[in-house]
Amino acid sequence: MGMTLTQKILAAHAGLAEVKAGQLINAKLDIVLGNDITTPVAINEFERAGFNSVFDKQHIAIVLDHFVPNKDIKSATQSKQCREFANKYDILNFYDVGQMGIEHALLPEKGIVTAGDCVIGADSHTCTYGALGAFSTGVGSTDMAAGMATGMAWFKVPSAIKFVLKGKFGPRVSGKDLILHIIGMIGVDGALYKSMEFTGPGVAGLTMDDRLCICNMAIEAGAKNGIFPVDDVTRSYLKGRSQREPVFYEADPDAEYEKTIEIDLDKLEPTVSYPHLPENTHKASEGKDIKIDQVVIGSCTNGRLEDMEAAYNVLKGKHIAKGVRGIIIPATMAVYKECILRGWTTAFIDAGCIVSTPTCGPCLGGYMGILAEGERCVSTTNRNFVGRMGHVKSEVYLASPATAAASALTGCITDPRTGGSERRTTMNAKGSVFKYPDNVDTDVIIPARHLNTQDAKELASHCMEDIDKDFVKKVKDGDIMVGGWNFGCGSSREHAPLCIKTAGISVVIAKSFARIFYRNSINIGLPIMECPEAVDAINAGDTVSVDFDTGVITDETNGKVFHAEPFPPFIQEIISAGGLMKSIKAKQQ
Repeated sequence: MGMTLTQKILAAHAGLAEVKAGQLINAKLDIVLGNDITTPVAINEFERAGFNSVFDKQHIAIVLDHFVPNKDIKSATQSKQCREFANKYDILNFYDVGQMGIEHALLPEKGIVTAGDCVIGADSHTCTYGALGAFSTGVGSTDMAAGMATGMAWFKVPSAIKFVLKGKFGPRVSGKDLILHIIGMIGVDGALYKSMEFTGPGVAGLTMDDRLCICNMAIEAGAKNGIFPVDDVTRSYLKGRSQREPVFYEADPDAEYEKTIEIDLDKLEPTVSYPHLPENTHKASEGKDIKIDQVVIGSCTNGRLEDMEAAYNVLKGKHIAKGVRGIIIPATMAVYKECILRGWTTAFIDAGCIVSTPTCGPCLGGYMGILAEGERCVSTTNRNFVGRMGHVKSEVYLASPATAAASALTGCITDPRTGGSERRTTMNAKGSVFKYPDNVDTDVIIPARHLNTQDAKELASHCMEDIDKDFVKKVKDGDIMVGGWNFGCGSSREHAPLCIKTAGISVVIAKSFARIFYRNSINIGLPIMECPEAVDAINAGDTVSVDFDTGVITDETNGKVFHAEPFPPFIQEIISAGGLMKSIKAKQQ
């Protein structure tokens, strides 16, 4: 029986003619990687064991990226330890502030890893480099220490799942949507200790950034590694970049796979993973009622140039929703510089976002975007476990850069194919008109003699009875009330708008509203609109429709259209939530 692509690479590095799934082997390493969290532990083990030299200073990479620039004294101390070790052993691929990037974006960009490599890294997302046709996998700090000392590591040879990709992505669908879809399909342990090997005609249409993203999240399905075959896209990316000569391996035609899964890329939609596991996937279009507090675009998963471009294409010329914090983190200094040169950084700032130096910060809940209790974040990172980005009662929703950017504009999870408008198109009304004159006061709306109860339905049964005894008999849910000047004058009591709303009225249109009635209506969730022209033209009994997002009022009986001033998003949020207190409560959940 033949070998998979992963098995071919492992066999070559173990000096064996062949290997089989489950076999334990020792293999030579091309790159040993660590960061500012895992490397200090490896250094301690290295020194405790008595080593005073590394196997090859060119084949070790140390990237300070998690708590860098250092957020506190303890993280500064860990970084200092890494610097001293790198200086002592003249580690050539050492990256510090100003030159660093997020490790799994930086190493491919710098050509430190290449096709055919066998790579270990003391970070679980080291599986990223399979996008280049390499075997790469995450390990612990002891493995890193041993790798730095000997250039060797032991492995259990994995079996494999073959993913056959067909077709091509639709608009604003990307590699992130594909890998989330796969994890949702097979589960977070669906590829446990296996190699995820991607093949098929659809591979050719995937960019290198797509592939790096997909392999990055193989660990989220439990996999040992993810890997793509070398093709023209790979060769083009590696040309003039690789620090060493790449070696191209191919899976044998008769390679054995545990299962084969076919995926039609044409059918994929923007996908979001809900808390608190990456496998909890939903279509982005299903999240329109989930309000968010923060968006993070960046990380080793989605901080590359194409990711920045996807965010730019959604955000340019627009502004993120009130109450949303937008955080954009280019994954490397080269990406950061290119964003500046292309004008994207300015566009991000103009949209209301901050742009950070490269860091893993918010992804692991370290800094630069920590969530408080009850807050929600749409993030392009790779994990959404309980407490991953802050408080244990916060929530992280995983998404592509396009979906995250669109969600930032609306303040709720949004399908980026809709364009991500700054308003939520969720509110409208249509019904038959009840029309009343100027100066309709609160004692007319609900006579004071009935205020000996707080029961909304009982109050509604007496609504308008002193000027329109038939109102409560004729009104239907969704109907519309039209009034003249100074509608709702008189008492401050909320009973008036409450009984109108409870009776079934979907909106009150008037020439003007009394001040307190105006506030009370919004605070209890009764939509109101001021439009004198509409009031003059609309007759009792007409059928009228209202688009609250645009402020357009249409008298469908006479065909006339009017334009009122629409409420800003935060007022619409209050009304759509059913009132001020419900809106506040929803934000805390």
